Amino acid sequence: MIKAMAHICVSTKDLDKTEKFYCSCLGLAKKFSFIRDGKVFGYYLQINEHNFIEFFQADAVSSEDKPKVMHFCLEVDDIDKAIKEIRNCGVSITDKKTGSDNSWQAWLTDPNGINIELHQYTDKSSQITGNDCIVKQKW
Repeated sequence: MIKAMAHICVSTKDLDKTEKFYCSCLGLAKKFSFIRDGKVFGYYLQINEHNFIEFFQADAVSSEDKPKVMHFCLEVDDIDKAIKEIRNCGVSITDKKTGSDNSWQAWLTDPNGINIELHQYTDKSSQITGNDCIVKQKW
């Protein structure tokens, strides 16, 4: 029934700053914009052929209490290269470490305060092996 995650939707206080972070620092591309009364109030950023992150200007969407995003994870081919490129962009990112799922991970925060996990699978990753994660620390 479910084929894949198509997109995650995030509200932002600054569309321009958010676009610069995700496009200039993380290498995503804007696919299309949402326009109302001649003004851009949101857009889709493309991760790959079928996966996107959707952003809307916070004051342009409903002010109802909405669930918060704890974090989202972006898979990378080479975590060392990704960390270097992100640091070269002036963005703070943790060193890589092995997570309880035996995958490489590094963490950064976007301009909206949302935590982003960069993730590189290993041959021992639970996502590959199906083995349970034994977690020793609290989150």
